[in-house]
Amino acid sequence: MNVLPRDKQIAILSHLVEGSSVRSTERLVGVCREGVLRLLVRVGSGCANLLDETMVNLPCKRLEIDELWSFIQKKQRHVTAMDGFDKGDVWTYVALDPETKLIPTFMTGKRTEESTRAFIKSLAPRLKSRVQITTDGMRMYADAIGDAFSGAVDYAQVTKTYEAEAMGPGRYSPPEVVGVTKEPIFGAPIKELVSTSMVECQNRTIRMGLRRFTRLTNAHSKKLENHGAAVALWFAYYNYYARIHSTIRCTPAMAAGVTMTAWDMGDLLDAASRRV
Repeated sequence: MNVLPRDKQIAILSHLVEGSSVRSTERLVGVCREGVLRLLVRVGSGCANLLDETMVNLPCKRLEIDELWSFIQKKQRHVTAMDGFDKGDVWTYVALDPETKLIPTFMTGKRTEESTRAFIKSLAPRLKSRVQITTDGMRMYADAIGDAFSGAVDYAQVTKTYEAEAMGPGRYSPPEVVGVTKEPIFGAPIKELVSTSMVECQNRTIRMGLRRFTRLTNAHSKKLENHGAAVALWFAYYNYYARIHSTIRCTPAMAAGVTMTAWDMGDLLDAASRRV
């Protein structure tokens, strides 16, 4: 089996997490598309295992949760009975600690009750103390959080009301928010801290850094396996290496006490490769 030189592997991964598509990475690095995808799947799998192993006993005090839309091969309205379950709309559930900027867990799948419960069930045991959680108004969250945390959580929902969708020249602009309702669900959430603004900004950061999420392009994922690997790679990169935040002056993993140093892409490649 041919193995890419280490510097080529680092170059490929660096391009993929900085907004390059697979085909542009192929051209920039001089490695065929199949080689790029094989490396992505291998390292992405290792990154998922790395995050599962290290994102434990976290000191998070507050979490914001949201879902980020994308699609595999075709949008849901074009999916037919001949297509499998792995085609159409796909959602990435994201939990964000607004204090450390850490992403303690994520999950890619359909936006269903089963997926919502699996995501929250994965989140609960990673935390070492009681936490305040804010989500949007999706009803499936309430039962999932209540069951996973056995009620030992301060939980609230934010529901936003939008203006009618803009028509004409401004039709691609998102509608403006005209009202916000904050509703406590469990425990005693602090109203001033009930917000999903940070995780919504994180969604924008993902779309800027991960080409598969860029709207109105043909860079969307064609296979669910590749999509999941790309998402895992990006979140490992984000937590351990990518962002020295001006507010916390370190990486999210450092701020949360998961690691003592900022990693480079070589460190991330080595850590992921040991866990494939």
